[in-house]
Amino acid sequence: MIKLLNGDKKHMVKTLVILILLFDGTAIQENYELSREMEVHECLMLADEHREAIATYVESPHDLMKQGWYLNDGRGTWQGVICE
Repeated sequence: MIKLLNGDKKHMVKTLVILILLFDGTAIQENYELSREMEVHECLMLADEHREAIATYVESPHDLMKQGWYLNDGRGTWQGVICE
């Protein structure tokens, strides 16, 4: 955490954690070390770009349970991210 001159605090992060649900029901975390420390909002923007590169959004009008971001490698679905 960095304290700015006006007293505000910036939270800096070093790791992007992707939460994945495999099709066999296993939940996993994939940790990616960032090339530099960055603010949380930068990390979240990077996560959005990464998600769009490795996954495809599937929409199913007949079955809402099948909607979501499906990994392009066929392992499972993107569930979310954590910036640490």
